Amino acid sequence: MRVAYFDAFSGISGDMTVGALIDAGVPIDVLRGAVESLGLEAVELETERVERAGIAATKFHVRVHGTDADAPAHDHHHPHRPYREVRDLVAASGLEATQRERALAVFARLAEAEGQAHGVSPQEVEFHEVGSVDAIVDVVGAVAGLAHLGVERAYVSPLPLGQGRIRAAHGPLPIPGPAVVALLEGRPVRFEDGAAELVTPTGAALVAALTVAETVPPMRIRAVGYGAGSRDLEDRPNLLRLVLGEPVQETRHDDVVVLEATIDDMNPELYEHVLERLLAAGARDAFLTPVVMKKSRPGTTLTVLAAPADRERLAGIVLAETSTIGIRWTTWSRLALPRRHEMADTEYGPVSVKIATAPDGTVNVAPELDDCRRVAAARDVPLKLVHQAAIAAARKALQS
Repeated sequence: MRVAYFDAFSGISGDMTVGALIDAGVPIDVLRGAVESLGLEAVELETERVERAGIAATKFHVRVHGTDADAPAHDHHHPHRPYREVRDLVAASGLEATQRERALAVFARLAEAEGQAHGVSPQEVEFHEVGSVDAIVDVVGAVAGLAHLGVERAYVSPLPLGQGRIRAAHGPLPIPGPAVVALLEGRPVRFEDGAAELVTPTGAALVAALTVAETVPPMRIRAVGYGAGSRDLEDRPNLLRLVLGEPVQETRHDDVVVLEATIDDMNPELYEHVLERLLAAGARDAFLTPVVMKKSRPGTTLTVLAAPADRERLAGIVLAETSTIGIRWTTWSRLALPRRHEMADTEYGPVSVKIATAPDGTVNVAPELDDCRRVAAARDVPLKLVHQAAIAAARKALQS
């Protein structure tokens, strides 16, 4: 799985997001193709290599012939568009279906937030700053860029919201603006961090619609990109850092109780029943080991792995079902890989497989033997063929 982490130490805006995506490896032609699908006229996309506090970054520009498309996002002289017009423009575009849905989701979240802020329904919202051509391009470019990089899940850091006042179409507004606050409901933020507007409405909408409200998991970094903002900030570099990678599967640590009894006077035919009872009662594992006891007598050690809370209950089963008159136990610490069960579709039929992933990314696939036996018997084929087919089908599914 490819994941993205937006490290927004200086906030987030639409052009910073697209700049970071380009810096991380998205070709500008991918974005040009997405914008052309909208049918917008006289729009040109450009990139510029810049430096912020000694860090090289990409500045993304949208040029619209006959307008000043590089004016700040809060300049209310941009042309205004009602939400329904922007929605129809995106819906009628030639964007790939998933990208179109995600872009529509961004503008829908914007309309909901603006409607909440101004006390009108989303359908009646008139977009001002975010209705301009450059804001539309930023949203479509961000969606297309994430799709090109194969990002399946995106995360964002706690956002600094800045402070002060900003001039908007309705007059001066506090920073952060009402729509930004509404869009970031449920997200970790820092008020009064920064002396200017650090999160724009477009940036907040991208966060709300395209990222999950979860902490970024441990990950293996594969690429990094920096998108530059327009202004120079006094207290930090005006950059958005995008980190791409794969999540690292963490091992799980827990404790198990190990119960043992060494037996030399029990009918061996009973052990199968004992093991079945223990496993059915919740033992993590139960197994037998042949041993040589005092006076050279052959014997068997019964070992049971159990959760600490199950110790007394499982010990009672051992005492009731075997001939032992004593049990010893100890506590072991255990390292366990995360695992999940899935169905593998083989040529013989579906088989349940257990999949575990090691910290280095190695995947272990183990078919459930009882399932393999059932399928082999039903199809009258050797068990080993079903077992091999289940492994192959599971690995093929994982690769795809």
